[in-house]
Amino acid sequence: METHTRTLLVTGGAGFIGSNFVLGSVKSGFARIVTLDRLSYAGNLANLTSLEGDPRHTFVRGDICDGPLVRRLLCEHRPSAVVHFAAESHVDRSIDAPDAFVRTNVVGTFSLLDAARAYLAEAPAEERARFRFVHVSTDEVFGSLGADGHFREDSPYAPNSPYSASKAASDMFVRAYHHTYGVPTITTNCSNNYGPFQFPEKLVPLMILNCLERKPLPVYGSGQNVRDWLYVEDHCEGIRRALDVGKPGETYLFGGRSERTNLEMVHAICDVVDELTGKPRGTSRELITFVTDRPGHDLRYAVDPSKAELALGWTPSCNLSDGLRRTVGWYLENHAWCSEITSGRYRRERLGLGTSTASDGSGATA
Repeated sequence: METHTRTLLVTGGAGFIGSNFVLGSVKSGFARIVTLDRLSYAGNLANLTSLEGDPRHTFVRGDICDGPLVRRLLCEHRPSAVVHFAAESHVDRSIDAPDAFVRTNVVGTFSLLDAARAYLAEAPAEERARFRFVHVSTDEVFGSLGADGHFREDSPYAPNSPYSASKAASDMFVRAYHHTYGVPTITTNCSNNYGPFQFPEKLVPLMILNCLERKPLPVYGSGQNVRDWLYVEDHCEGIRRALDVGKPGETYLFGGRSERTNLEMVHAICDVVDELTGKPRGTSRELITFVTDRPGHDLRYAVDPSKAELALGWTPSCNLSDGLRRTVGWYLENHAWCSEITSGRYRRERLGLGTSTASDGSGATA
């Protein structure tokens, strides 16, 4: 990795993946970071509490759609890269309110790209040469796989939800700004992340917290939808590798090579919770409840990370068993964080029914 001190502008750095990236990057000395986050429902400043008073970190509350603000931050801090995590990211919420996804994921990404283009046009040649715009995206832009095969960098786009459509559109804007204006962009697409600080509408934290509170564990349909799981710290390390040695204009896929059906994943979570809380094995599995499937629920996602492994020298270091133990352990040790999150507007109710509100008491899965 580079040894000089760099500054990064990180959008969405108070969210799940973003905060893990910020914490790891600052504490390891990888970079000084300016975090830009609107602190929407999934952005939590408490995620960054351990950096309070650290001169290597600056937090700015603001919107990525605010072009003048972004341009001011670029000119003031002169970052060597923008790392763009900020996004509306939950499929169920996109079904209920797709307009928010268009605004943040499409218009917001465009706003950032245009601010970067203007900044680079006036920057000295040395700064232009080292600048990177890293856009963090999802494997969901590729649609649904059958029983075989894997997504690769050249897989055709076929998004099936408002969320994945908005991310696909943002990916296309990133590509266009590289080819049209020469903005040195890098796109990364990842499989399902899990780990500390994840908002509890997602499968892993939802199941952990419901297990602990003896609430039903809602599984969509028959639970046979398949996802590839990637521990969040491995994903963040991949992004750092892309910053260091990735080539502008390229796309890299990050996956954990850990495919599981949703039901298998819930079983594994239940067993770890039972083990770490001293309950008899199988106790939490009794809470599983099958609920009506999500509209347009993609059958299977699976990522081939070979290009990232070869070109970036990256490989996931945490297997699924160890990652789940770390994750369950974190939620057990962080009751205050969990209480603060669940005391807000989201109470782990069912989302994704095509309405703005829902109250059947069941949560959301992958």
